[in-house]
Formats: sequence, structure tokens, C-alpha cells
Amino acid sequence: MLGFETRVATRFLREGRMQTVLIIVGVAAGVAVVTYISALIAGLQRNTIEKTLGSQAHVTISSRDELVLPAREAASAGASELVQTQPRAQRLRSIGNWQPLVPLLEAMPQVTAVSPMVSAAGLAERGQAIKAVALVGVELERYDRIVGLRDKIVDGTARLGPGEAIIGRELAQDLGVRIGDRIGVVTGGVSDSLRVTALVDLGVRELNRRTVLVPLRTAQSLAGLPGGVTSLDITLADIWQAQVVADELSARWPYKAESWQQANAQLVSALNAQSVSTAVIRGVVMIVVVLGVASVLVVSVVQKQREIGILRAMGATRGQVLRIFLLQGGIVGALGSVLGVLLAVLLIRAFTTFVLGSDGKPLFNITLAPVLALQVAVIATVCGVLAAVAPARRAARLDPAQAIRL
Repeated sequence: MLGFETRVATRFLREGRMQTVLIIVGVAAGVAVVTYISALIAGLQRNTIEKTLGSQAHVTISSRDELVLPAREAASAGASELVQTQPRAQRLRSIGNWQPLVPLLEAMPQVTAVSPMVSAAGLAERGQAIKAVALVGVELERYDRIVGLRDKIVDGTARLGPGEAIIGRELAQDLGVRIGDRIGVVTGGVSDSLRVTALVDLGVRELNRRTVLVPLRTAQSLAGLPGGVTSLDITLADIWQAQVVADELSARWPYKAESWQQANAQLVSALNAQSVSTAVIRGVVMIVVVLGVASVLVVSVVQKQREIGILRAMGATRGQVLRIFLLQGGIVGALGSVLGVLLAVLLIRAFTTFVLGSDGKPLFNITLAPVLALQVAVIATVCGVLAAVAPARRAARLDPAQAIRL
């Protein structure tokens, strides 16, 4: 249907070969920058979230904080009135009726895993070495579905039987223990001797330096919470629904539900800032692309006034002339998009090949999603067409007689 317009548009582009090449290169550079930056930020955010959530749940349920009720108002005008209230010290408490709550949580469509946990502060000792630790009592199978513990084991076997423990890699170095050695754990005046079955790397050195994982029953005995748990860790299918689920759980049951966004507010702010920065860069680059295509086509209209006049005199309609220049913008945008995406692929490959960490591996994984590439290419092509609107309208308004005389 657009055979005539397409032939004329491609011929105009071939005649102004140098201009065409330059503007296609400009569009390709803009598309490459947008695609590469978008993929880079997406990979950085994904890596940051994976490292942050690799050792914590998406939503955590715990008992509400104990509060001191305000003093009763004075009965008479002359009576003394208490104006200061001492905050109440928080003690280790179990979630009430947590056993029937677990199947209810697992039945929720957003929830993929639930793990009961006992967390308490304690001391780990071996010989003369004593270290403050965070004692974490878990059911290994459930906890593995929350943080993927087995994938983080660097030595030994992931096993938590009675009298056994999994400790962080740095803590093992501080205490001078190896697989099969015993360490003493003291919390709340209760002590126990545990055999180390595995060393774990949770991705954060401070966590590795103070984490001691023990069976749930062992932690209950050490923390003085027989049959109780201090929290329920929840993993969701969509991590960005964590706050919505936390609000729903808080409204439904008398417990405190905290999402990973609340626990990592600064991280969420940084991610939002990165997303906004990426959107600004994409917008500015696309504006530059539009201006570049428009400027070249405006020059083309001036240069092709005689040809446009001849076409009009031979019977070409204003609509056909309009479509000729719109097709030029679309062709330039499409070719620049294809070259830009290919250039972005090369930039991503160069980043993953030459930008390496201290371990010789890429800092983080970057992949160009086909959806992202298609989205940027379509936007660039549309921008090329939009950039051609003003030059096309100018060409369509040319008077044939005046154009031929020029």
C-alpha cells in the first residue's frame, strides 16, 4: 500500500548518504546508551536485592512490643500527676498460638515458604576465645526455602541434628574451629556444647562473624522458650508485594509484621533514586535523538524542495508527501535501533569480560532482557517518526510551482 512512498523515501535517504549515515549512527548511539544503562542498573539492583534478601525473609512476623500504659489522670486538682513514663524493657517473647498460624500463612496465594525461628543473643566459646553471637534456631528444611542455606555452605554438610550447629565462616576463624569440633554456647544462663557440622557464607561478613544456626528445639531450650518461637519468616512469590502483605497480616492478626522494605528503608530509597536517574537519562537521550532526526529531515526538506515540487506536479498528493518523510523518520529510527541494540550487547559483554572483582569474577551479572531491547527499539522508532512530523508537514505544504522554481 505504501510502495510509492517507500521507494521515494529510501531514494531520498540514499541520495543524502552522508547525512543518513550520521543520523543513523546518532540514533544507534542513543539507543545503545539507553539500553546499556537500563540493563546495567537493572543488573545492579537485582544483585543488590539478591545479596540483601539472601539472608533474610521478605516478611517477618513477631510479637508486638510491650508498651507502658499512660498514667491515669489526677482525680482532683490538688493531686500529684505523673508526667514521665519510663519505657518498658523488651523481653524475649514467643508468638502466641504460632503453630496453627503456620498453615494459615502457607495457604495464602502470595506465600511460598514459612519458617518458624527462635532468635537470641548469646556467647560462643572455645578455649580462651569468646565471641558474642546471634543464636538462631530453625527447622533446616523450612529455613532452606527462605534463604537457600544449602547453596551458601562453603565447608561441611548442611545438617542440624540434636547437639549440632552451623556457624559463619568468619566466626569459625575467630574461634579457631573446624568441621567436627565442638563449641560452647551460653545464653540466658543456659549453656550447651554443640558440634559444628558446616560453615556458611551468608554474603555479609558481619553476619558470618556472629551467626550460629542450631535446631529449633535446642534454641528453645537455650532461650527459655519451650515450644515457642520469636518470629515467623515468610518468603513471597513477588518481593515487591512484601509491604502489602505485611499490612494485610498486621490488620488480620494481633502481631507485628515487618516487610523487607521497612527493614531496609535506605536500600529502597537508593533503588528508587537509581530508577529515577535511569528514567531521566532515557528521557534526555530520546529527546536528543528526536532533535537529531528532526534537524536532518528539515535540511532534507530544504534540499529536496525541487524534487517535492516535481512529485506534486506529477500528481503526488499532500498525504503521500507527508508519508514519505514520516517513513524516512521511521526507517532511520528502526535502523538506528537495531544497530544500537547490537552495540549495547557488545558493551554488556565487554563489561562482564573486563570489569572483574577481586575474585576474578564479574562484579555482577548483566543480561539484556529481550523485552527491554524490544521496548527501547520501539520507542526509538516511534521517536524517529514523531521527529519527522514537523518536516513532513512542511514538505506537504510546499506549493508545487514555487518549489520547482527554487
